[in-house]
Amino acid sequence: MGLQAQSTTTYDRVILGGTVMDPATGLHAVRNLGLRAGRIAAVTTGTIRGRDTIAARGLVVAPGFIDVHAHGQTAETYRFQALDGVTSSFELELGTADIAAWYAARAPGQRINYGVSIGHIKVRMAVLGDSGTVMPVGPGAYRVATAAETQEIARRIQAGLDAGAVSVGAGFTYTPSASHAELLDVFRVAARAKTPVHVHIRGGVKGLTEALDLARVSGAALHVVHINSAGYAETPAMLDLIAEARRAGSDVTTEAYPYTAGMTEIQSATVQDAYRNAPDSVLAEIEWPRTGERMNRERFAKYTAIGGPVVIFRNTEPMVTAAIASPLVMIGSDAYWQDGTGHPRTTGTFSRVLGRFVREQHAVSLMDALRKMTLMPAQRLEARVPAMRRKGRIALGADADLTIFDPATVLDQSTYREPTLPPVGIAHVLVGGVSVVTNGRAVDGVTPGRAVRAPRRRQ
Repeated sequence: MGLQAQSTTTYDRVILGGTVMDPATGLHAVRNLGLRAGRIAAVTTGTIRGRDTIAARGLVVAPGFIDVHAHGQTAETYRFQALDGVTSSFELELGTADIAAWYAARAPGQRINYGVSIGHIKVRMAVLGDSGTVMPVGPGAYRVATAAETQEIARRIQAGLDAGAVSVGAGFTYTPSASHAELLDVFRVAARAKTPVHVHIRGGVKGLTEALDLARVSGAALHVVHINSAGYAETPAMLDLIAEARRAGSDVTTEAYPYTAGMTEIQSATVQDAYRNAPDSVLAEIEWPRTGERMNRERFAKYTAIGGPVVIFRNTEPMVTAAIASPLVMIGSDAYWQDGTGHPRTTGTFSRVLGRFVREQHAVSLMDALRKMTLMPAQRLEARVPAMRRKGRIALGADADLTIFDPATVLDQSTYREPTLPPVGIAHVLVGGVSVVTNGRAVDGVTPGRAVRAPRRRQ
């Protein structure tokens, strides 16, 4: 792979002497990159010149990390994610009920690229008149939709796809009263649009079997979000089920984040249904992150009335490692940040994989980890979103979304008590050839990130 540049060529920027790692081709060698007009214009062993130079000797130059599962989607969270090497961030589980308004709120650009699904959760909340701000807390969760409402939910999801939604999002645990017929209608809309449904399934093998059956009957592609926190001890068996479904011809993929604790809204159905009547010994799995308090019956009632995100310590390191190491699994942070409170996965997911699971534990090779962060998510989305064919690769004509890091030092630093701490070892992050992180520090005042969406259907 290479382009021997002419000595008279001057690129907008050059990246010199880095170890280029491209999961798409398997390239793992020292190369010089030339960037022009936001794209990669040279990958070469030859001498090249640029108006600006990044010295990358001793560093890995990788495609920018693509996060297929990130909540928040604000300028603050985009800054956190950029420091962790992310160049494209997608809200594909919860999604939105209004695609046009969601993209308009982020125009003309952000620090990193951004995209969203049309979300069954959010659409159901709108149609059934749920008062929840983040998750459904009333009829959106607990009322069975009428036939007319079910039809309206399907219509709005189709309208969102026509408006350019990246995919369809769903969360069965957050909408427990959604009937099988309603969910099947959602999957059928997705199948007609040839778009995957990104689903927070009901837990365990039983929940995965339900989602696989919906995908099989409808013909829709399925993406199972955070397999590790959907499976817990059943994670290996669930990975086997996904492998079996893929061998049988099903289009199913999955993701994981590298932490043993999750985070969600305390007022959501998934928390209330699991913990409302639980004893103190089980409630102690839940932490109120603003104070570090573990729950008991009194605190659970108190903080349920207040509302807000909680940390739930339910998983084990062996199950997380099983997910991260599986060749089926891409990396998705499930970033969560709400009014100054959040999970350390928002700021440390990708660095944690590279530092702890690659370098320290040898659970996965560096090239395979990069594949999970770049090429696999790009390939999951590119059939519907052609722009993704230029991301997740280092190749001529690919977008100059690049993450440059030190494999010997990269490591997360954020904790449940200090979730805003940035990682170390992420030296440079470029979006469309523009630096958003330089020498490990966020560059202020730059907004090269652009909307990533599917082609819109003309009405």
